Amino acid sequence: MRVRTKMTRLSTVVSVGMVLAATAVAGTIPAGYTCIGTCGTLGADGVVTLSPYGSPAYMYISTNAGVSAAGQLPTGTLGSETNGSELVSPTFSANAGDLLEFYFNYVTSDGSGFADYAWAAVGDPSLTSVQYLVTARTQPSGSIIPGFGMPGVSSTLLPPSVPIIGGGPSWSPLGASSGDCYAAGCGYTGWVLAEYTIPAAGNYVLAFGTVNWADTAYDSGLAIDGATIAGQPIGEVPEPATFALLGLGLSALAIFARRR
Repeated sequence: MRVRTKMTRLSTVVSVGMVLAATAVAGTIPAGYTCIGTCGTLGADGVVTLSPYGSPAYMYISTNAGVSAAGQLPTGTLGSETNGSELVSPTFSANAGDLLEFYFNYVTSDGSGFADYAWAAVGDPSLTSVQYLVTARTQPSGSIIPGFGMPGVSSTLLPPSVPIIGGGPSWSPLGASSGDCYAAGCGYTGWVLAEYTIPAAGNYVLAFGTVNWADTAYDSGLAIDGATIAGQPIGEVPEPATFALLGLGLSALAIFARRR
């Protein structure tokens, strides 16, 4: 019986959230991106290292403190989604043949029968027509990507299949679930590259979502980095709060040294 529900964890999540607000998790999403639920930027944290793209921070979404019905697939539900989060890029223009790329890392504290999932898709600005680029879904064994029972993907994934790296994943965007493991299937994928060739010139958005499945306990999330179109960043990822504070501190020291 899964007794750790969102209601029983409310005070813990609030206290953890207050602590995290003073750390790198407080980093804001890039200008132009929109978020429903829990999104942010973060430096290397727990099992999620910085990505191969080389940024000092990555974006993330998490089901922790997610919104009811948020983060579901744009083309419809699979049947037992509860709460989640969604992140959508600013609109960008692309030509036919342009390469869209990004790295992702799926992290879940759930498992065995509670099939949380995450996805990424590119589509028109209203997301009425999309191509799925990534699906990832919790399951006890086997490859986590593409996610079982989910729409097929149109991107090239490198590596093309990824078994979960098992164990309770320590990652602060999971809130009170960080370090927890419900059952077989919890863990993380490590960084995976998604590549997609734009078929026709037009205006597009890149969207990401993640949801809890069947209940709201044992959260999951998606780290994202290096989103580019034809080699140009889609928005700019700001520095996490800790990096920004370090920069301010170094500036203050430099000013003090000059005054002396």
